[in-house]
Amino acid sequence: MTFAKEESGGEPAEDPADKDAHDPYVPSRRRIERERHKRSRARRATALGALSTLVTGVVLYLVVVNAPGWPRTRETFFDAQYAREALPKVLEGLWLNVRLLLVCGAAVLVLGMLIAVARTLRGPVFFPLRALAAAYTDFFRGLPLIINLMIVVLGVPALRLQGITVDPVLLGGTALTLTYSAYVAEVFRAGIESVHPSQRAAARSLGLSNRQALRYVVLPQAVRRQVPPLLNDLVSLQKDTGLVSIGGAVDAVRAADIIVGRSLNYTPYIVAGLVFVALTIPMARLTDWVTARMDRRRAQGGTI
Repeated sequence: MTFAKEESGGEPAEDPADKDAHDPYVPSRRRIERERHKRSRARRATALGALSTLVTGVVLYLVVVNAPGWPRTRETFFDAQYAREALPKVLEGLWLNVRLLLVCGAAVLVLGMLIAVARTLRGPVFFPLRALAAAYTDFFRGLPLIINLMIVVLGVPALRLQGITVDPVLLGGTALTLTYSAYVAEVFRAGIESVHPSQRAAARSLGLSNRQALRYVVLPQAVRRQVPPLLNDLVSLQKDTGLVSIGGAVDAVRAADIIVGRSLNYTPYIVAGLVFVALTIPMARLTDWVTARMDRRRAQGGTI
């Protein structure tokens, strides 16, 4: 082992590594120029994007306002008086849509997970269960949602069964759950099948049963991988909660429809649409953020 020599005064010689550790980092001139160039390009790209957006907006505005039928369209669809009248009632009805989203969303996730697990069960003894799960997903993914709503909301009360509710909100929520569970089940199934079989084999080699391997090893990975498409399905569910109005439930859409039927002015529909858009945008941005975050972790070799 080599030791540092002592100077004539008896003090040990200063280690170059210690000297470098105390010196502040000074970026090279080339690096400074490169960073300055990157900032300049970013500012130029931002300015160009803002300018092109402004020009596009002005052109669209001029095309719309100079159309021959614009005065009549503005009076029918963009009347400020009817907008002020409709907004409180639409917001009051929107609370029903939010409750439907929360309740139906939770039910869809649970039922979709159960159906997905049923479709991935192994062994001939589970064939009837797999067949029923496959038939369920094929049927409700192929059946249009509006027809499903009409059948459940209008058909179930016509049966006059004892103990069966006729509340259009509950029946509409049931129809939404049935349809969206089929889509979510396929999302979960894709996630389960994306987990490499070696993960299940490793869990079994450690003494876990098939059920424990599915619960503790396969499902956590499958759910993490499928978070972005699941959030997209919830965004779609949030919009489709407005369809329960066909049964008479007074949600945001039905509240707007009542005002339109009385005034023959379609501005309340625009108000209801903008309210749904305002509610959907945060969920869409959350989906984009989660997707980007998972892509970064995947690129860095992190756990997905």
